[in-house]
Amino acid sequence: MRAQTMAYFDQLIPSGMVMAKEAKEQGRNVVGYYCVFSPIELIEAAGAVPVGLCATKQEPIAEAEKVLPRNLCPLVKSSYGFAVSGKCPFFHFADIVLAETTCDGKKKMYELLAEHKPMIVLDIPNSSNLEDRQAHWVKQIYRAKDYFEKNLDVKISNEKLAEVIRTYNEERKLLMELVSLNKLHPTPISGTDLLKVLWGRSFQFKRDEYTAKVKELIAELKEMTAKGEGASQPSSKRILITGCPTGTGQEKVMQVIEEAGGAIVLQESCSGIKGLVDLVSEEMDPFEALAEKYSKIPCSCSSPNTGRFKLLSRLVQEYNVDGVVDITLQACHTYNIESYSIKEHLKKNHNIPLLQIETDYSDADRQQIKLRVDAFLEML
Repeated sequence: MRAQTMAYFDQLIPSGMVMAKEAKEQGRNVVGYYCVFSPIELIEAAGAVPVGLCATKQEPIAEAEKVLPRNLCPLVKSSYGFAVSGKCPFFHFADIVLAETTCDGKKKMYELLAEHKPMIVLDIPNSSNLEDRQAHWVKQIYRAKDYFEKNLDVKISNEKLAEVIRTYNEERKLLMELVSLNKLHPTPISGTDLLKVLWGRSFQFKRDEYTAKVKELIAELKEMTAKGEGASQPSSKRILITGCPTGTGQEKVMQVIEEAGGAIVLQESCSGIKGLVDLVSEEMDPFEALAEKYSKIPCSCSSPNTGRFKLLSRLVQEYNVDGVVDITLQACHTYNIESYSIKEHLKKNHNIPLLQIETDYSDADRQQIKLRVDAFLEML
């Protein structure tokens, strides 16, 4: 059974497109971003609207391949294709793009994208040494602060940033409360619906309205649970999604899992809870607090990526996971290589199997994915 409140989240991205236009008409600055490493608190403290940029559909890839090589990650190609084809309204209305050096493909793509929009590219450290990462992140946070102040003609005060940090911390806690409902048996919300809520967060302009609807959704799901209603069966195998980000328009693997009777309890990946599990400290200098928070996000661009292993160990126990599905995009070398280590870690420490699915944004392999998912669920 599906919560009625989900009707709001179904329309979140289409309505966000209208709101982006309205924001520009009202004279507001818009800053677009692609990655969970983007310090959105800094954008809002600069008086601008942070908004995610389109990157998870097959349609614009043909346009991108006029410039980019075909054997490149579909996320990189889709990002570029959306931007240069004019098919991403959020990119169109953005005054600035906040980018990041998470992989080689993105870094080189951003060089080309900078011809279309003013851009600041944050240098993401690859070291897993937390002290080194935090020191590097502090420099990047202040660099972004200086860039926004100069290019948006604003001043970002400690007080304003601290206020925004408190707001976003409350939002993160609320979203984790929603996600945590899926610790229940059966799960009250499907993985694809949870994706709509979390992914749509990046494309909305009315934060108060969004958080109010999340609260309404939580209340409705609790009522449904009390009545014995849920999004899955008590016998459904409980699946955790990890790997590359999965956005709306590219959720075919998740759809196949749920169509086969599996219950997706949560996504560990960037499009899931990876950016929500840690709050920003409210007890220290706000700029350094941002650096501390974002330096802790576990990503395969770090070597070694110990944070991901620790987070997965925690989640598979808390959510009583039966199996893990690792969604890896073609040509994403860091996640592809790391998949082996993750599989061994889960097997050795938790006796939990992992199915790696390497895919792209097209539907060409959907039937093949279905066969593999069916076999995996039966094995569980």
